[in-house]
Amino acid sequence: MSGFDDDERINAFEKRHDSTNTIRPEVNGRVPAPHQPQPQHPTVNTSLPSTRSSSVSSSRSKLSQYSYLGQQEGTPLNTRVASPYTLNPPIDFDGLSWPSVGARARLEQTEEEAKAREGRIADAVKTILTELGEDPNREGLLETPERYARAMLFFTKGYEDNVKDVIKRAVFEEDHDEMVIVRDIEIFSLCEHHLVPFFGKIHIGYIPNSRVLGLSKLARLAEMFSRRLQVQERLTKQVAMALWEILEPQGVAVVIEASHMCMVSRGVQKSGSSTLTSCMLGRFRDAQKTRDEFLTLIGKR
Repeated sequence: MSGFDDDERINAFEKRHDSTNTIRPEVNGRVPAPHQPQPQHPTVNTSLPSTRSSSVSSSRSKLSQYSYLGQQEGTPLNTRVASPYTLNPPIDFDGLSWPSVGARARLEQTEEEAKAREGRIADAVKTILTELGEDPNREGLLETPERYARAMLFFTKGYEDNVKDVIKRAVFEEDHDEMVIVRDIEIFSLCEHHLVPFFGKIHIGYIPNSRVLGLSKLARLAEMFSRRLQVQERLTKQVAMALWEILEPQGVAVVIEASHMCMVSRGVQKSGSSTLTSCMLGRFRDAQKTRDEFLTLIGKR
């Protein structure tokens, strides 16, 4: 399929589907490559593609194909939300990185609008306290709704961060092609499923391709993405893909080890558990020796 240009791909698609009048949706303004016609009652394979593909671009292509499955009517995946880091670019037109629906409204709000937002959150917290059987007017809880509103806005301030402001002019031309690693960067985030904290450490490595990034900016990237409602898997991927987009390096590796309060303080209540996730791009994905070297240097082998 790689030999098709856009016109040929569209023509091939139209010929294949003329008899069924099937119209495929566009993804990011582009018509995906043609695919085999589905039977009347298709059985969708929901397994994920191999994580050890030959290149990052082929991995993204496979992920996009699987994302399309979720858009077909009458399939088990029809209700699933497509992953933001497979359909959208790492950095948007104005420098925001995977912004939420209301990120720009929050970023551009006036001081009066910010106060009104904080007030609405506080009012919602008062309702929660009342429904929990508490008295929001007693001394200990009297200002808790306002405190909580300010805290939540701080915990999610990463939605307002602009990659251009985070990186600034900290990308430098440098004749260096060996591994660069910053490890044990502390992160704090909120689980989007229960709105309780998860926290731990992130290890970031990359192999430059004549450009390097100021070391503190790696920690700032991690901070930007962690100060959102997150799942650890997505957080790992977002840091890696943003760095890949900014530097265009030979490879990027990110590993996160975190403890989740949604698993420690509720549910199964396993206080000694921790969760490890990784994302390997470029040479870290393709070359086992390179990947092993990174894991050894961060102490995970």
